[in-house]
Amino acid sequence: MYALQHIKAQNILEVKNAKASVYGKIYLDEGASLQELKLNNKAIIQDLSPLPYSTTYASSILFPFANRIKDGSYEFEGETFQFNINQKEEQNALHGLVYNKTFQLVNSQLTADTATISLEYIEKKVSKGFPYTYTIKLDYVFAETSIDVKLSVVNTSTKTFPFTLGWHPYFTSANLYESKLIFDSKEKLIIGARNITEGTTTIKTNNALKIEDNFLDDCWILNSDKVLFETPEYNLQFNATGNNNFLQAYTPPKANTIAIEPTTGVSNSFNNKIGLNTLKPSETYAITWTITIQNN
Repeated sequence: MYALQHIKAQNILEVKNAKASVYGKIYLDEGASLQELKLNNKAIIQDLSPLPYSTTYASSILFPFANRIKDGSYEFEGETFQFNINQKEEQNALHGLVYNKTFQLVNSQLTADTATISLEYIEKKVSKGFPYTYTIKLDYVFAETSIDVKLSVVNTSTKTFPFTLGWHPYFTSANLYESKLIFDSKEKLIIGARNITEGTTTIKTNNALKIEDNFLDDCWILNSDKVLFETPEYNLQFNATGNNNFLQAYTPPKANTIAIEPTTGVSNSFNNKIGLNTLKPSETYAITWTITIQNN
């Protein structure tokens, strides 16, 4: 039987099964980010200390935009809007508005085989740069060899708003040098100064990217929702629902760690429109990211 513990002093949820082969740690005050994850007795997401969450955005949900908006400024339906600049070095807005919001636990379903943790964030106040209200519903569905991250956004305001979505997990490898990413893409984003998208370039398909000593902060337009991460100890498969699928990979200043980020848009999407969606009042957008693991 799965068990759920709410550590109220830190507002953290811990989820685990009876044999402790599955474990998850969710930080409710940090955007309900899943900062630790073990599947099939293999730790695949681990604490990034001493790197702080304020710079890593570890496992954060990215909304209303993933990645960056140049100068924090964009135009939509004839109006100009200005986000707060929270990436001071680049003078950009970074990773949306909910990574530091407090989510509420609204339900849990615990069985012998699965645990579903249902969380919610309700935004009732309009914010600088995004004068809209919305509700985010987030389900984590844990199983022995998989996790589903089910995300839905409801537009509760009276106006249509633009958005992209993303998830920012970091994965641990026993040897990142010997690990690789496998995905199907014909186009890679050209990233210029301040990590802003400047265009796309054609690349070979059926990509197998050996990590080795490469520093990555790269984005690809995917032809398929399937992404594989092969490591010496386990193989991981990403799948996503929806039509706009992008892959962002980033190697932080921490050994044997890589961010593999599924997103529905790219850097500066509010201006370049790549992957940009809109959501009408009372409508809902839903997406599910699924991770499946196989131990080697």
